[in-house]
Amino acid sequence: MTTAALLALALFAILVGGLIGCIGIGGVLLVPTLIYLGGVDIRTAIAAAMFSYLLTGLIGAVIFARHGSIRWPMAIWLCAGAMPAAFAGSWASNVVNATMLELIIAALILLAGIRAWRPETQRDGAESGFARPWLLATGAVTGFASALSGTGGPLVLVPLLIWLELPILTAIGLSQAIQLPIAALATAGNLVYGRLDLVLGATIASGLALGSAIGAQLAHKLPLGLLRRIVAQVLILVGLWLLGQIGWRLFGVG
Repeated sequence: MTTAALLALALFAILVGGLIGCIGIGGVLLVPTLIYLGGVDIRTAIAAAMFSYLLTGLIGAVIFARHGSIRWPMAIWLCAGAMPAAFAGSWASNVVNATMLELIIAALILLAGIRAWRPETQRDGAESGFARPWLLATGAVTGFASALSGTGGPLVLVPLLIWLELPILTAIGLSQAIQLPIAALATAGNLVYGRLDLVLGATIASGLALGSAIGAQLAHKLPLGLLRRIVAQVLILVGLWLLGQIGWRLFGVG
């Protein structure tokens, strides 16, 4: 890949990082961009994306933690479920056709966006309790699906937590915390299978890191109602976009 192409990808990664840092959703744009605009093999693209989430996870978690937006007891159990599942997902990405998984994720995202759009379903001041087995299971689903698809933990976790009516900033904060262990275990698996392009991964990571820092700060300056509406709109758009991509691949329409 040429230097100009790498620079263009780094600039695009700043935008994606801003979305990840602010609302937890954005990584879904990264892999398709690498494939269709960068000409990168899909498995190499997934490996590079997962590697780049190491920095966004670290930066996002630090900033959200400083603002007190991460519930660490919940985060620990979510990460405990996500880590082994992420390693398994990195293995599965080399052998599994991910179309059905993508369809499930797209439907989840779309429905979660519709649910988040309805104010009565979001209780921003509520503190809901979650049993540890449910947190472990949620983390496992998030870790496996994220590593398999290369979308990053927030894309899967934020819709799940919205369905469970967790406060929006808490949902985004937990999604920041879960990125790092998922990315670490998925990257370990990708290294084992020889799929990681370190130059590509580091280039994307630099752009994501800058954007993520800006986005995470912005998330704490926006009114909660506005932040919720932004999350809802992005979820709906991403869900429809994913369904369109799947439809195009399967039927030549979208």
